[in-house]
Amino acid sequence: MAVVCPECDNPITVDVDEVEEGETVLCDECGMELEVVSVDPLEVAPVDVIGYDDEDATPAAEEDED
Repeated sequence: MAVVCPECDNPITVDVDEVEEGETVLCDECGMELEVVSVDPLEVAPVDVIGYDDEDATPAAEEDED
């Protein structure tokens, strides 16, 4: 199945039987890294979208250094 790169509109062929949600695919044309957010229907989103990746948005716990 093919999805379109949101950056350069290049079609990217993704084998839905071989990928799982959370995996990343790379656009061969512009190099943008895209995360598979859904496999049915197939949907990808840029990894570097601000606020998209909740793990990066969570502040790290501060440790007390007494």
